[in-house]
Amino acid sequence: MKDFFSRNIDNRGRLARALTGIALIVTGLVVSAPDRWVCIALVASGGFVLYEAARGWCVMRACGIRTKL
Repeated sequence: MKDFFSRNIDNRGRLARALTGIALIVTGLVVSAPDRWVCIALVASGGFVLYEAARGWCVMRACGIRTKL
């Protein structure tokens, strides 16, 4: 299990995930008035992507899926 959570992305991938996480959170906050469930889903997804960026870890790569970044 320790290998599953080891670092598997470089700084370029971390930056891409950080920007994606921020975009998801901002989008979630913008659409918060019309639909609360969409807001919650977007903010939670953005938080998880920011966690990936901070940790230097990608869940898709940990599962064996190759990503371009």
